[in-house]
Amino acid sequence: MYSLNPEEITAKDNYKLMSGSVVPRPIAFVTTISDDNGVVNAAPFSFFNVVSSDPPLLSISVGRKNGIMKDTARNILAHHELVVHICDEHIINEVNETAAILEPHESELERTRLTTVPSSVVSVPGIQEALIRMECKLYQHIPISNDEGLPVADLLLVRIVQYHFSEQVYRADKGYILMDHLKPVSRLAGNDYAKLGERFTVIRPE
Repeated sequence: MYSLNPEEITAKDNYKLMSGSVVPRPIAFVTTISDDNGVVNAAPFSFFNVVSSDPPLLSISVGRKNGIMKDTARNILAHHELVVHICDEHIINEVNETAAILEPHESELERTRLTTVPSSVVSVPGIQEALIRMECKLYQHIPISNDEGLPVADLLLVRIVQYHFSEQVYRADKGYILMDHLKPVSRLAGNDYAKLGERFTVIRPE
């Protein structure tokens, strides 16, 4: 077995090892409102997960480039609002287009065929084609710095204030999500993604 000290390798190598080991990762497709002409910014993030159900919190880590905050993090800190969408097979190619690096006044959605829909609680619109979307408000911002003190990421804890589920994926009488209909997509390493695949059940010990 290889044993590596993360302090003895580069940040790029740490990223490769972490993103290749912590798999599969869910993908948050996030929309926000820019201060620049009020355009809708959209971007996917795979450093994303559930934090708490009481209160209902999600975590999204948005990396910085050369210490500069990305549009998504800056917009959330400015307005405290966002919409998080779960990526599924039928929108993943469109979502991937929004990963392009554009200016703040440019909307990534213009590269796609996705359309927006008004939200119920927040001012940020959601994406109509997404099967699950969650309107959120900022709960806590935790800036992350490296050992040299350079800010490298913005960890955002966000609170869900409204759920929206397509009839295709939500069974209202049971209150659960139909995975086979959602067909979520997860992130692996490099340019690789994964579908849901085979499932199995393991009963927890009492």
